[in-house]
Amino acid sequence: MQESTLMRIGSALSGLLLVLFLVVHLAGVLPALIAPMQFELYAQALHHQPWLPVLEVSLAATAAAHLILTVAKTLRNRGAGNTSALRSRRGRPLEAFASRSKGGAGVITLGFLALHLMQLRLPRPEDGLEREVLLQVLQQPLSLMVYAAGSLAIGLHLLHGAEAAHRNLGLLTPINAPSIRWGGRLLAALIGGGFLLISLGLALGEAP
Repeated sequence: MQESTLMRIGSALSGLLLVLFLVVHLAGVLPALIAPMQFELYAQALHHQPWLPVLEVSLAATAAAHLILTVAKTLRNRGAGNTSALRSRRGRPLEAFASRSKGGAGVITLGFLALHLMQLRLPRPEDGLEREVLLQVLQQPLSLMVYAAGSLAIGLHLLHGAEAAHRNLGLLTPINAPSIRWGGRLLAALIGGGFLLISLGLALGEAP
């Protein structure tokens, strides 16, 4: 198998695994907005699972692999003068913008993740204080701006990545392309919009 093919498949598979994590994480964070007690019970139970450190290391490795493979693939395509992806998005300005801005969206996402880990995972809040610490973070205007920007960047990246992943895996065809594109838009709106609404809801709904 050619190196370029391995890059495409690796980037697509690692991206899909990260999307799965985002869906599960969004479902886990949503109760913080609508069911605080259930959220604290969920967070406490999760943080005491013996497999959690293994999962966190695996997620970090997957994210690193996705970043490295995506950058390598992008540089290889640019070196080869590949512009087919941009041409295929004519008539779809939002997707074209998501493709052009994927580098910037990636940088914003990395910055958001670094801040998020420092604020809520290094160290981890004590049992029963997860939501309180999250509220304290989101009530800081600068933190809220970073979380909002991170949510939008994740949405843009998903808007581009849904179609790109299927193309890289060889699953995109003229027949299923419209469904995959609409599915990608829905996924980007649900995940990016979901995290944005939760952040704004917690910050504004619980403002002192």
